Amino acid sequence: MTDPVVQVAGLRYRYPDGTLALDGVDFRLEKGETVAVLGPNGSGKSTFVLHLNGLLQGEGTVSVCGMRIGHETLTPVRRKVGLVFQDPDEQLFMPSVLEDVAFGLLNSGLKPEEALPKARHFLRLVGMDHAGEKAPYHLSGGEKQRVAIAGVLAMQPEILVLDEPTTFLDPPGQRDLLALLRSLPQAMIVVTHNTLFAESLAARAVFFERGKIVGEGTPRELLDCFNWSLPGPSRGQPPPAAGSSGQSRL
Repeated sequence: MTDPVVQVAGLRYRYPDGTLALDGVDFRLEKGETVAVLGPNGSGKSTFVLHLNGLLQGEGTVSVCGMRIGHETLTPVRRKVGLVFQDPDEQLFMPSVLEDVAFGLLNSGLKPEEALPKARHFLRLVGMDHAGEKAPYHLSGGEKQRVAIAGVLAMQPEILVLDEPTTFLDPPGQRDLLALLRSLPQAMIVVTHNTLFAESLAARAVFFERGKIVGEGTPRELLDCFNWSLPGPSRGQPPPAAGSSGQSRL
């Protein structure tokens, strides 16, 4: 059995206000595996993924590609882990889309004549090559999300961590993102409330509650176990039309 690319043991984290956000989390991610992270708001999901590249550091151990995260390993660990935030505005800050995607490449030492063609390649990969000269603030939320993903992919990390990647995407955009992520070789951790997306992408899922992983299995097993999906209409009985007597009053 190969060593996991992410290994977490006994992870605890308390925020400065005293809130216990993580309470003894154990987790592993295998090479090439995709794991969906499910659970209610405030259960510790985002706090957990912020530990995976050292943005937060709590008690316990977090190892990435055999490196235990600490002050001495932050730089190499962050080359291994690409983190895509829920709000793309937190990652886009350059005057143009192309410059944003090329920023990390230039910062790593590549010359512009090397970095810019690579940036264009990854913009093409996410369907945003037409927007290279645009300012990020002129883009829609979904377009910004694609550009943020392109910037992370340009650094060619071994592990992708995506926090609610479908938040700003319409259904066609979600389908495009799903196809893109399925085509990538990286191991992935995907935090999501989008249960259909989780089922379509991940073979394994974990369920967070009150700072702990309280369930593990396939996405469908966890959705059923924790009653974590919307009920569909009964077979042969379409939902009532708006304005009909069967409509709920809210």
